[in-house]
Amino acid sequence: MAQYETIFKNGTVVNHDGVHQTDIAVSDGRIVALGDLGAASAGEAIDCTGLHVLPGVIDTQVHFREPGLTHKEDLESGSLSAVMGGVTGVFEMPNTNPLTTTRETFEEKIRLGTRRMHCDFAFYIGGTHDNVAQLPELERLPGCAGVKVFMGSSTGSLLVPDDDGVEAILTAISRRAAFHSEDEYRLEERKPLRVPGDPSSHPVWRDPEAALLSTRRLVALARKTGKRVHILHISTAEEMVFLAAHKDVASVEVTPHHLTLDETAYTRLGTYAQMNPPVRDKAHRDGIWAGVHNGVADVLGSDHAPHTREEKDHPYPQSHSGMTGVQTLVPIMLDHINAGRMSLERFVDMSSHGPNRLFGIANKGRIAVGYDADLTVVDLKRRETITNAWVKSRAGWTPYDGVTVTGWPVGTIVRGNKVMWQGELLTPSIGQPMRFLEAL
Repeated sequence: MAQYETIFKNGTVVNHDGVHQTDIAVSDGRIVALGDLGAASAGEAIDCTGLHVLPGVIDTQVHFREPGLTHKEDLESGSLSAVMGGVTGVFEMPNTNPLTTTRETFEEKIRLGTRRMHCDFAFYIGGTHDNVAQLPELERLPGCAGVKVFMGSSTGSLLVPDDDGVEAILTAISRRAAFHSEDEYRLEERKPLRVPGDPSSHPVWRDPEAALLSTRRLVALARKTGKRVHILHISTAEEMVFLAAHKDVASVEVTPHHLTLDETAYTRLGTYAQMNPPVRDKAHRDGIWAGVHNGVADVLGSDHAPHTREEKDHPYPQSHSGMTGVQTLVPIMLDHINAGRMSLERFVDMSSHGPNRLFGIANKGRIAVGYDADLTVVDLKRRETITNAWVKSRAGWTPYDGVTVTGWPVGTIVRGNKVMWQGELLTPSIGQPMRFLEAL
């Protein structure tokens, strides 16, 4: 009789207690032993010699477009893209059609995702003027990552631009809430600055002040109500400096595209570089990296927001804002690690430990006995070229098409199941809702 179901042998484990070579034993989807397990028997031994084994990467911001917008993505295709890129879990956003703002729409998404998605998942509930009274119940539904609020308009019709509306939501809830922080009033005022046919005017319209103004308002409301806020996709150097003084109430997400792209992207990619909030110039990119280095940034989220080529090819500003990102998060960040821009330990802190710490995910985010056996296995030395053909998103394109990176995901393990190994999908559709300590 095998002692364990699976042993991952000879890998270099990167975890909360440092970097060291150790074996990982798994049974019933959980980690049951760590250490030199040379004499132990297992149903399957997976040799990880020369590979690094990370706690499963959790992408805390994706838009998988189901229901209602499945011509460009759905829960199955988006999660396939995730696991092919080494991501073991996702937090998915509520700007679907219908909006995810009621118990009925939320529970339907849970039903649609369970054992159909390839990775584990949680869904945000959208906070609106109309559902404030229900939010204390809704934010505790099984599989709920918390409340998401759009202070500035983006894809979909979820919008709470006013301080009274945001304050009412924060007063009602108890969990950490996530915010798209751009000032809608300033965005409306500056719309005439958009230049038809010129996507490089996108960051002129949605300027740094629109982001900073909204973030200042949001932090003031968090202090007034005594609640915790999570500010998504920080795009300005000024916000990073401001938020350093408010870490007690505000956590911070950064994205690979804001850490990688700059103003030259509009020349190369045109509308395919169009995002909300926008990709900005090198000075802002450097300011975001400063927030990574000094610890102000807490987590990485891809803000995977796919649109079809037809939708991206509309002339600006009719073109849609958003790009794919869940499958490229790991390779793009590993390339930054190999270039010396961040340590592998900091990446693990932002992609595994950070989500666990901020959102209280039960049994995920660490390689530790008793935790789910979620692992992202990477080859730090492998060089590969990212291509549109590799991307499994229904959208079928990536802004990094043709970019060669050093560092590659070779294995995605979800609750002990070898879902992806060496680019091949081996165990489809095992996704389950994540559990949260504040909603058990």
